[in-house]
Amino acid sequence: MLETIYEEYNRYIYHLCLKLTRNTVEAEDLMQEVWVKVVRYESYVESVDHIKAWLTTITMNTFRDRYRKNVRRSKYMMHQPEALDVPVLDLVANNELTTEEKVEQDVISAIVQTKVNELDTIYKKTLWYFYVDQYSLAEISNLMKVSIGTVKSRLFRAKARLKEILLSDHGIAETIMPA
Repeated sequence: MLETIYEEYNRYIYHLCLKLTRNTVEAEDLMQEVWVKVVRYESYVESVDHIKAWLTTITMNTFRDRYRKNVRRSKYMMHQPEALDVPVLDLVANNELTTEEKVEQDVISAIVQTKVNELDTIYKKTLWYFYVDQYSLAEISNLMKVSIGTVKSRLFRAKARLKEILLSDHGIAETIMPA
């Protein structure tokens, strides 16, 4: 069972890892971690409906965990005694969000999710498949039984309509895009 999944999704996972890390060595390390987790959770495979979405989630979570670990490690390193002439690590920007930024991000996310629900079902499904399930255009085309061109058009129209809905609500427009 796992061999079949590996053969089918190995290239996809590698390309996703490469897209996330932008480095072949790190992508290979991340991919190895992902497959270790897949083997560890082999008992869940039977109950998974969408293997590709499940593998994508594992990959994204593994990447986030590694990123957080690296951020924590760099914070620890910044508090080391200054043995260098120039405290180089002080020049590295800390990419961790402040509490205010996290709250703002959560608020915006909730607003967008609410407004996505106002879209026609066909647009909502297309956005969901593309951005949440991370299906390719070809996969969405097969799922929805339409051409790839139609999927592209629906994605374009869904994003345009969502933008229109967001901007028509002046309170939300100011929250999302302050002047």
